[in-house]
Amino acid sequence: MLNRTMVITLERFILDQEAFHPDDTGELTNLLYDIALGAKMIASQIRRAGLVNIIGTAAAVNVQGEEQQKLDVYANETLKNALNHTGRVCAIASEEDEELIPIPDGYPAGRYTVAFDPLDGSSNIDVNAPVGTIFAILRRVTTAGQGTLADVLQPGRELVAAGYVIYGSSVMMVYSSGHGVHGFTLDPTIGEFLLSHENISTPRTGKYYSVNESNFGRWSKGVQRAVRGFHGDDPSRMKGKNSRYIGSLVADFHRNLIAGGVYLYPGDAKNVDGKLRLLYECNPMAFLAEAAGGKATDGTRRILEISPTSLHQRTPLVVGSADDVDYVARVIAETAGAA
Repeated sequence: MLNRTMVITLERFILDQEAFHPDDTGELTNLLYDIALGAKMIASQIRRAGLVNIIGTAAAVNVQGEEQQKLDVYANETLKNALNHTGRVCAIASEEDEELIPIPDGYPAGRYTVAFDPLDGSSNIDVNAPVGTIFAILRRVTTAGQGTLADVLQPGRELVAAGYVIYGSSVMMVYSSGHGVHGFTLDPTIGEFLLSHENISTPRTGKYYSVNESNFGRWSKGVQRAVRGFHGDDPSRMKGKNSRYIGSLVADFHRNLIAGGVYLYPGDAKNVDGKLRLLYECNPMAFLAEAAGGKATDGTRRILEISPTSLHQRTPLVVGSADDVDYVARVIAETAGAA
């Protein structure tokens, strides 16, 4: 009989996972818990956003040239403050900040770096749609002192851990340290993330495709052909899928991770490299997809093999169920070969 009093908190689960990281002496465990603490604070503000003066724009733009929401600013500052004094990180990189964020004077620099998108899909805030936080953790490559760009600009295959928090009908943290993908749902009555989805495995072929089809006319012929295949125009090789697109990477990725599907944000004639950032969005999602049995490419290359050259580097992204990602790559290659 199921023991209904048996609960596994995020902290307990991460501690149990330490056997996979014997060299980390508890620091990675504590770092993940620091991120979870920041996420709880962000979740609290999101739940109250319609009741207090925290929705709407902040009358500023970020380094990407995008209009900042008030919650963007709050989430960014909250995560920085949750990480910068602990002695576990040597540098922080945020989608919202132009430069690497140093550790404040007087605090020790640790052995990890964290790159994060503090509030993905923030344009959905004012319409009460799901948003999320994405994070990626790397082990520093320099030996001492403040972290440098070299510590952050590593290919995704070097990630130690990555994950996201989705703020929707419930708040859920999903992470991997390379040994399975695990989901934890926040119980607001006790303020703890509890294990709800252990060892998530994404189906090899999915039910859904997620892409902003308003950009269809600007895509390459290969991408157009692949998406038509998901419509059902290539039945001998690909069964037609249902279209689901929220406009929040975390929300679309989360649904497809659980139910099976593929998310695409290709380059186009206006944005050749797409709009998603390699360090803050694509690498962590690719890491999670692969750990769950899926794949992630830029249409041709494995995302985790791309060597970043700048903090805010962008890349096209195709991520999700393995067979669906492979199908997109084949169609793009075939179309390019026929040109």
